Amino acid sequence: MECWRCSFCTHGWLNYDNHLHSATRSDCGEYLAAREFPWPCPCIYCHTALAGLQLVERHAWIPLVGAEYVVGVDGLSLLLVLLTSLIIPFAFLAQPPPHGGRAFYATMLVMQSALYGTFTAQNFVLWFLFYEMSLIPAFMLIKIWGGENRDYAATKFFLYTFLGSVAMLLSFLGIYFAKQTFDFAVLASMAKNGLVPGNVVWLAFAGIFLGLAVKVPLFPFHTWLPDAYQTAPTGVSMVLTGVLSKMGVYGFVRLLLPLFPNQIKIIGPWLLALAVCSIVFAPLAAWAQQDLKRMIAYLSVNHLGYCMLSLFAVAASPVVTARIDTDAALSGVFMQIFSHGITAATLFYFAGLLEQRRGQRGIDDFGGLMQRTPLLCGWMSVAIFSSLGLPGLNGFIGEFLIFKGSFAIAPGFAAIAVIGLLVTAIVFVRAMQSLFSGPLAESCSAFPDLLPGEKLVVVPITLLMFAVGIAPQFIFNIFNTTVVQMARLLS
Repeated sequence: MECWRCSFCTHGWLNYDNHLHSATRSDCGEYLAAREFPWPCPCIYCHTALAGLQLVERHAWIPLVGAEYVVGVDGLSLLLVLLTSLIIPFAFLAQPPPHGGRAFYATMLVMQSALYGTFTAQNFVLWFLFYEMSLIPAFMLIKIWGGENRDYAATKFFLYTFLGSVAMLLSFLGIYFAKQTFDFAVLASMAKNGLVPGNVVWLAFAGIFLGLAVKVPLFPFHTWLPDAYQTAPTGVSMVLTGVLSKMGVYGFVRLLLPLFPNQIKIIGPWLLALAVCSIVFAPLAAWAQQDLKRMIAYLSVNHLGYCMLSLFAVAASPVVTARIDTDAALSGVFMQIFSHGITAATLFYFAGLLEQRRGQRGIDDFGGLMQRTPLLCGWMSVAIFSSLGLPGLNGFIGEFLIFKGSFAIAPGFAAIAVIGLLVTAIVFVRAMQSLFSGPLAESCSAFPDLLPGEKLVVVPITLLMFAVGIAPQFIFNIFNTTVVQMARLLS
């Protein structure tokens, strides 16, 4: 696919000329990342009104084990490619030039390439290669360029994701020995009769579930996330929450739900309980945080929990549900994936701006910022209201559809999940009161308001929140046919 080839070419260019000064290369890498990101390519050539995979590219790769190079996009893949192509350039612009800038930007571009591959690969071997390739740059970015306790955070991130990946790999090896294929579409067609014999299917299910639950993350597999998000540089935090966390949700949609429909129906209530725990406990944990980035990190778990609630409700329903409810639930998941990526990345950017100005991220370290920085407070409030699901902003439509579908399919669990909405609102209102209201803190008296370069990041991405909130149809058009196809598959 041209997307990840372009990213690799840019990465290679950054490392080509040893006579260039590293600072110059950093500037060039930032410029290329902002100028050359290839998101229009699939959007232009993909006919979103057609169902199924498009822009398919297939080549023989490792015939001995049935591994092919197969990539293609459907509505979900296209949505995530678009999201990746939006977040990465903004992360480059948002990131203050780090030491060793050339290596930093090159590592970010490798991660971008791997993300494109993860969201387009249609064979497990290729998908797993890209999946792991995206985690290695993330580990390096945290360990080398992270803040305080970066070694601990990076090691914890690596151990959690590595153990989850090993479990997932072993499960797929068992499936391959039983079915002699790694192709997603072929495996999905065999799923209703069981991919592996007897109770071994539960081991395969558990391994894949564990690998993906760590990546979302679902409660109680989330404990690596606050440390990683808190320690990572601003631009890396934006990518971690905006895109990498979506790999887990994507894996559930692409792998677990189509391959294990019977198992999900059997333990559906337990899966729904895990999703509700993520929705309710994460904002309660956020309420106890003083560090702004840790607070946003926990709330990210809460918002992705809504996606998992809706997915499990649809897949685990013991009866055939009304088509309109299934479509609403799945459409809400896809819209929430996109909206959360935009909003959470923006919130981390504002947390980074406050840290640059104050040198600290404690919520109580600020006060009265509205008097000194009205533009910063105003634009940050837009991102907060988007995260709260205020009508007219991008966060509303996804959550509305998720609850519309979930209340019709699993009303008890959906009702409990409403508690998460209320606690999230309390957490954000408390944070806004501490940051923006009251007397101006003496340490904030010299704060500058948004600078021109910062407006270049803030204004477009917040205007996008309004655009999606007011006219979401241009996003729905990307994945509508995929939702219909998936609803038919899951029911």
